[in-house]
Amino acid sequence: MSKKRGLSADEKKIRMLEIFHKSKDFFQLKELEKIAPKEKGITMQSVKEVVQSLVDDHLVDSEKIGTSIYFWSFPSKAKNTKKRKLQGLQSELDETTKKLKKTEDSIITESIGREPSDERTELLATLEQLTKRANELKKEVQKYRDCDPEYIAQVKTEIEDLKTATNRWTENIFIIKSYIKNTFQIENETIDQSFNIPSDMDYVEN
Repeated sequence: MSKKRGLSADEKKIRMLEIFHKSKDFFQLKELEKIAPKEKGITMQSVKEVVQSLVDDHLVDSEKIGTSIYFWSFPSKAKNTKKRKLQGLQSELDETTKKLKKTEDSIITESIGREPSDERTELLATLEQLTKRANELKKEVQKYRDCDPEYIAQVKTEIEDLKTATNRWTENIFIIKSYIKNTFQIENETIDQSFNIPSDMDYVEN
């Protein structure tokens, strides 16, 4: 029997935020240490670390009142924080992409009719660094987009549009197959083989 996989750091943060956003209430750490394991499957030992990580990411607020520290977070704050973070990452990605293109152009110019040089070696090293950073930023941007309800809604709309278009073309193919079969008395299997049509082709279900 395989061992159950534990929650990743990001999964813990998402689940912890759900506690705050659903209740729209204020909590002390000891309260979260009771709620999180029970409702979200987050171990009591990791609650403090997860909450502090959310505070560091500016997704959760904290304030000491008397001798107690209270934590809270409202959906609007998380949305605005993620939006600002995403915009910052996208700007850095755009700037890195520009630098990457400029470096690639410089390498091409340096390579025409010339032997290897220190300058070209330096440009190649810069190219490697920029490529690595661009890939890191793309992953980071995607991570924030995956948590963005507007982006998820956009993706769902695009998927539905693709399904509609696919089913429209599928319908056209079935109509053409029917016409060929009835007009030329050719079996479906022969038509499929002649036009490389998958035998299991069907409409995409919703």
